[in-house]
Amino acid sequence: MHLTSARRTLVVTAALGLALASAPAVAQQQPKASTNAPVKVSLTVKGPDGRLFKGKITTKGHDVTTATGGTHRCDGTNGGANPSAVPTPTAALDDAARKRHFTWDGTWYASFDDFSVDTIKNVSGGGVAYWNIAVNGTSIPVGGCQFKLRAGDKVAFTWTAF
Repeated sequence: MHLTSARRTLVVTAALGLALASAPAVAQQQPKASTNAPVKVSLTVKGPDGRLFKGKITTKGHDVTTATGGTHRCDGTNGGANPSAVPTPTAALDDAARKRHFTWDGTWYASFDDFSVDTIKNVSGGGVAYWNIAVNGTSIPVGGCQFKLRAGDKVAFTWTAF
């Protein structure tokens, strides 16, 4: 009887060992795919006297530096708007300005975790207007560093009187 018990223990141990050895490894959580892939958008800037810029720009969320506002992230995670970095309208404006050699400036508001665009190509609101940001013809409901852009979006910065 002792031999049968030993044999049974050996068989169970061997079967358990084989089962564990052949079982799939515990799934490791896969790194989240980056949602900050560059996208191509159409960007238009309209001042009080007409169009200041129009063109296609490839952009993704990134740190932005302005003379007035300093350097801050502008990647859609601002204000907790998106869980990971994404392309944004203000990042698109910044990329266009750097690639097409024009200037823009904005004030950083820590309470909003975002920039307020003050000047584009030396055109400012001057207390009588502001730069409205619209995507696909609709004003965005959040700041320009919070709104997620998708490939093909039409982004417009428009000088708008109060």
